[in-house]
Amino acid sequence: MTDTNEVQPAKRVKLTDENGLDNNSIQSFRGFQLIKVLNENARSKTVAVHGKFGESESDAVVLLEKTPFSEDTLPQMLSAETSVKMEFNNDIYNQCTCQPQSRFNTLKGTIIYPATAKHLDKFSSRNVHFVQETPDVYKSITLPFIEEKSFSIQWVYNILEKKAEVERVVFEDNDPETGFVLLPDLKWDQKQIENLYLVAIGRRRGIKSLRDLDRSHLPLLRNILLKGQEAIWDKYGVGKDQIQVYVHYQPSYYHFHVHFTHINYDAPGCCLGKAHLLHDVIDNIENIDSNYYSKRTLLCLFKENDKLLQRIQQANHGENSAGAKV
Repeated sequence: MTDTNEVQPAKRVKLTDENGLDNNSIQSFRGFQLIKVLNENARSKTVAVHGKFGESESDAVVLLEKTPFSEDTLPQMLSAETSVKMEFNNDIYNQCTCQPQSRFNTLKGTIIYPATAKHLDKFSSRNVHFVQETPDVYKSITLPFIEEKSFSIQWVYNILEKKAEVERVVFEDNDPETGFVLLPDLKWDQKQIENLYLVAIGRRRGIKSLRDLDRSHLPLLRNILLKGQEAIWDKYGVGKDQIQVYVHYQPSYYHFHVHFTHINYDAPGCCLGKAHLLHDVIDNIENIDSNYYSKRTLLCLFKENDKLLQRIQQANHGENSAGAKV
């Protein structure tokens, strides 16, 4: 199971703050003031920090990740250029600290600037809880919460309308009902095929989540599944038998999208209480019930500071929702 506290890259970055600092002009972290480490994950070798740039009053969130090894550079790393400090040995086993040249210590970074309180919450380490969301809870609590908060997805429309990230698009189908745009997720550096991660964003508006899907959406779902797999094979040479295709619930943003990840990649969110395989989604709607997902109780994973979780707990008269049916 994926560590639910794993640092995840942001979906969007605003280009300028109120002081006129342009993200495109950031060339170093000179003057960056570290305020707090929000989250650190030793397994994924990632860290999220809260800070400020220079004299700016705006907050910033910086996500750093150690890049994967490259087979091409291993001969240079395993050479006299790399110093070795032995820590201990036991028979044939030796543990040591290796210090390669600085050019091999590249970090992948994502800068969110200016960052909102929502960003700070999102990337902070929190305990997580399971909640079984019944159809009634969805209608009376979750749906009003989504509509009330009016989460901004303008960045999604910018991609669909070719106003942003045009050069990153791997495949697009322009049909307004069944079409989608396929592009790499920010969590993938596009170098290690084993970490392959792409997202298909549907063109059809008004589908907020898995709960909205019914038989009328089957052409869209099949189109994303088949053409997405074909595009990945054509571009990266990875077959459909090595690709996981799934939908998140709850999603991180409320416009329908599908995740494509390599089967060998332990992707964030590819876990119980979060990921629903697209093959299963199609089969459940087609063969069990057209309105399967509007009728089913769904297991959801929430961070303890999640506003929606708090709303559900309040409606449940303060009962502890971890593992409890609401």
